[in-house]
Amino acid sequence: MRQTKILLVDDEPSILKILQRIIKRVGGTCVTVMNAEEAREALQTGSFDLLLSDLYLPGESGMELIQWVQEKFPHIGVIMISGEDDAEVAQKALEMGAYGYIIKPFKVNEIVIHISSALRRQQLEAEQRDRFDNLELLVEKRTSELHQALTGVVMAVANTLEFRDPYTAGHQRRVGELARSLAQELGCSEDKTEGIYMAGLIHDLGKIALPAELLSKPSRLSAIEFSLIQTHPQAGYDILKDITFPWPIADMVLQHHEREDGSGYPQGLKDKDILFGAKILAVADVVEAMSSHRPYRPGLGIQNSLLELEKGRGVLFDPHVVDVCLNLFRVQGFSMDGRPCL
Repeated sequence: MRQTKILLVDDEPSILKILQRIIKRVGGTCVTVMNAEEAREALQTGSFDLLLSDLYLPGESGMELIQWVQEKFPHIGVIMISGEDDAEVAQKALEMGAYGYIIKPFKVNEIVIHISSALRRQQLEAEQRDRFDNLELLVEKRTSELHQALTGVVMAVANTLEFRDPYTAGHQRRVGELARSLAQELGCSEDKTEGIYMAGLIHDLGKIALPAELLSKPSRLSAIEFSLIQTHPQAGYDILKDITFPWPIADMVLQHHEREDGSGYPQGLKDKDILFGAKILAVADVVEAMSSHRPYRPGLGIQNSLLELEKGRGVLFDPHVVDVCLNLFRVQGFSMDGRPCL
């Protein structure tokens, strides 16, 4: 048996002396106490590999001690010793976490075998925990790498669209950043917030299917041209729907032009039928779009954009999201690319 430190608990001094001699003979060290209270104190102040405890102790039973040790020091192996040859009691002790159950009077070899088995079990359990910890680290690393790759792909797609539409360069990025801040203020989980941010970065992906000259037209669009523009949420959805994201990105892209009263497009959804993430994107999109310059009109500025947003509160846009957005700019001083609310 390897060098190990054992706590012996028994109210019979003669038993403690016998156990001490056995453990010393096989190269171990031990501390002896005579009741559960002293055992608790010893365990809290010292470091032990194993606990050998009598089943019946003054004041508190060995069973109660096992339960306490399992809760406080799960790495310590427990071996019960008892003068009662009762299969049910032994089974209960083992079910509670004891590594072994020894009946008095015991033999030297019996004690040595139980201690050796307990130490081997501890070693195997430690190795298993190490493997599990290493596996968790590996999974965490792979997840981080996949997340970085996913973010890189999303950013590449967003940048590709901006090459075709230089007048809206930065629009998707700013919408994504504002949507992320709104989601955080609205109490969304970190994971859900990340999904909304990702959707914001590519919410206008469907415009890649539109003629470039239509996107950069320096005058107002005709009814037919605007109807073509209105196809971009569906086009974006069709591109993304078969890609497995950990968030409903395709659906948020599809719904980011839907409105609370059903006047939006492409499906005319209302209120609860619209994803909450899409409602956040709708507010972020309209604030950024109205405040920025376009080929057919100058930017309205953030202050005027917020006033327009207020007009649509509860009719076009989710009132709670609007309130948080107004607070974010007017109270907290949020800005997009250095454009504060003036």
